[in-house]
Formats: sequence, C-alpha cells, structure tokens
Amino acid sequence: MSVFLVPDGLDGERVDAGAARMTGWSRSRLGEHIVAGQVLVDGAIVTKASQRIRSGQMIEIHEMALREAVVVPRLADGLRVVFIDDAQVVVDKPAGVAAHPSLGWDGPDVLAHLAAAGISVAAVGAAERGGIVQRLDVGTSGLMVVARTNEAYTSLKRQFRAHSVVKTYQAVVQGHPDPPRGTIDMPIGRAEAGGWRFAVREDGRPSVTHYDTVELMRGAALLAVQLETGRTHQIRVHMAALRHPIVGDPLYGSDPVLAVRLHLDRQWLHAIYLSFEHPVTMQRVEFTSEPSPDLQSALEILRG
Repeated sequence: MSVFLVPDGLDGERVDAGAARMTGWSRSRLGEHIVAGQVLVDGAIVTKASQRIRSGQMIEIHEMALREAVVVPRLADGLRVVFIDDAQVVVDKPAGVAAHPSLGWDGPDVLAHLAAAGISVAAVGAAERGGIVQRLDVGTSGLMVVARTNEAYTSLKRQFRAHSVVKTYQAVVQGHPDPPRGTIDMPIGRAEAGGWRFAVREDGRPSVTHYDTVELMRGAALLAVQLETGRTHQIRVHMAALRHPIVGDPLYGSDPVLAVRLHLDRQWLHAIYLSFEHPVTMQRVEFTSEPSPDLQSALEILRG
C-alpha cells in the first residue's frame, strides 16, 4: 500500500484527479481502483471519484494488481523526432507523455511512439525500458535521448554517470531566488508520507542542481537549471526546498490560483538543451528545444 498526504495545492480537488497528479497514474485506472474499494482517505474507503480531498488528508492506495508493462505501438500527439541515426534518436517530448510504459500508466509514452513509427531501440534490460538512458517526468516537456544499439546505450549511460552530459532546463518558479545564482546540494529520498512524493532527506541520495536567474517578473522568475545528478523530481524538490516551487506544481507547494491565472495544467519545466559525445564518432553533439505554446503564453502573462 502507498500512503501520502494531500499538499495544499490540491486542496478541493477531486480524489481521482488529485491522486493522478501525485502518482502519475491515469485518472481512468484510478477510477477503476476506486470502484474496487482500493482507495482510502483518512481511513475511509472512497466510493466516488468525484469526492473532494482536503489539504493534510492521508490517502492510501492499495497496490494495483501486477500486470506486465509492455510496449504497445501508439503514436503520441506532439512528440517530435529531433535527430536520428543508427546509434540513437533524440526526441522533443510534450507534457502528458511518459518516457516508457509502466504499471498504472495507460497514456502515451516515448517508446510506444517510436515503435509505432518503426524506429527500433536497444534491447537492454527490461523490455519496457529498452534504450532509455534518461527520463523526464510525464508533466515535463523537452529533449530526451534514446539509444538504438546496446553499444550506444553503454556509452550514453557511462556519460550520464560521469556527469559529462550537459542537460539544461528552463523553469519558472514562484518568487525571486536569493541569491539569484547558486548551487543546491541536498540529498533527495522518498518523502516520509510515502507514495510518489520526494523530499530533501539526510539519508537521501546525493543530488546537485545549479540554477541561474534569467529573468525576473512580478512574483516569479525564469531560471536556467543544470543537473549534475538525475534524481526523480530533482528540480521540483530542490526548488521547493528553497521555498520557490515551480509554477503549476501543486505536489510541491505551488499556488494553484496562480496556475489558473496562467492557464497552466502542469509544471512550468522544460528541457531546452542536451549535449553529449556521439557514441560512435565521439564528437560532441548538441540539441535545443523551445518551450511549448502553453508555457510561452504563461510567460507572456507574467511579463504583462
């Protein structure tokens, strides 16, 4: 069973929608789970997906019945192939698309899209994660590289472990970070409440994030962020630890009223730049991506 607390930003949400935001599971699968009596709020079984949740309540979700997570070819709207050769494929992933299939997720994913497009990937490790050397959250958009051969997978994994891959994100956070440029060196682990939320913890894994303020707006700031490590939710956790949560990220304390004003239904976080050594030629390659229209529109509102 997974247990977690409802953050302030999800106060008043439907239980299926709030749980989906916190877990990454689809609302339809959570709805099935609710019908089966497998979701509890403060110890009481949830009977309706429309039930409202309140800040501080405890949600318990029994583990979903195990079923094999497999790659089922399926095109993902908005996913764009930026570069492809025999060794790797670089994609520009939209929000709402997972990196690979997983239990509890029945939405689109990168590997399913590549399979539907006839693009083969490396057969390394679990079949549902073949070729994946880095992941982006479902709600985070931007650049990802997927290995197409086992040799490319080994080379790219080595580069990620050595921190020689340059990954730059843009993020809009609430408030103005002080200092405007800095390094966050705080270990990250699962939050005590369990579930899919992470937190800064003394017993967590080493995690290092560098940030630089690009633009100040009223009540918010646009940051350029680089990662030395690649922990789950790392940027989101670190910025929340500085009391500057990412706009549109209620799981980590952002203001839901601001998200509504900006017409955002996901966190303002985009992987804009990716650079690494080509696994075959060993020459440095680099790729860029512009934030999607919904993020650009939110920026214009903040600037206005």
